[in-house]
Amino acid sequence: MQQKNHRSGFVNIVGNPNVGKSTLMNRLVGEKISIITSKAQTTRHRIIGIVNNPDYQIVYSDTPGVLHPNYKLQEQMLSFSQSALEDADVLLYVTDVVEKIDKNDEFLAKVQRLDLPVLLLINKIDQSNQEELEQMVIKWHELLPKAEIYPISALNNFSIDLVQNRILELLPESPPYFEKDALTDKPARFFVAEIIREKALLYYQKEIPYSIEVVVEEFLEEKEIIRIRAIILVERDTQKGIVIGHKGEALKKLGTTARKDIERFFEKKIFLQLYVKVEKDWRNRDNMLKSFGYRLD
Repeated sequence: MQQKNHRSGFVNIVGNPNVGKSTLMNRLVGEKISIITSKAQTTRHRIIGIVNNPDYQIVYSDTPGVLHPNYKLQEQMLSFSQSALEDADVLLYVTDVVEKIDKNDEFLAKVQRLDLPVLLLINKIDQSNQEELEQMVIKWHELLPKAEIYPISALNNFSIDLVQNRILELLPESPPYFEKDALTDKPARFFVAEIIREKALLYYQKEIPYSIEVVVEEFLEEKEIIRIRAIILVERDTQKGIVIGHKGEALKKLGTTARKDIERFFEKKIFLQLYVKVEKDWRNRDNMLKSFGYRLD
């Protein structure tokens, strides 16, 4: 039986690409749930991270950066961000000291119309000064007068505790939505694929990382080891050659670093096999997007 006055709620993180949403998510959850690179569009799904305490359960949701879609995959990414406005108990709207305030007026207009607590987090304040920050706070207050504004640095863990405390105060009374030992709603295979994709974003240039999807075909957990077979999908034959590299060196490098991170994630020895396959124009194919877990309207 759940004790009285237990609090639970959905705290959704939204904002434009590259403002630090995934870094913030990992800080708030206390685990690396979302992959992080300096490239836009790193996050493609809504990723849930759950923080449990005897008195509360916070269900954080990291979302793709808001962008104007150029192909069907990006349309689905945008739908994840927009759906986060609909089911939040508390919304964390993340911006930073670098981006233009009017970068995405259409999405911001939707946030302005919300009737729920909005915490506006101005991230990366270590890259600004006091005067610039004060001007930014004034401008954001004009745009979102009902929002509470918190200057933060997710990377340096500055003022994250203030945000966490305020979230707790805003959580509604409710029983937990997930089991109390749950960390996320995603299966193990999802995180394997995300770690491999993170390495692809780090190692390959230009369009290559955005043309990649990772499918985990086999995940066999034995007593001492987890055996994983994954396929890296690309859209063209030329991309396949680049991903594999000369004598397979690029793929080998990616596999080695991914395996080390997967071992850290599962705290177990990993045997990882990687293959590369061409799946032409998968980013615009509804059946492919559906099979990869992207919601279709």
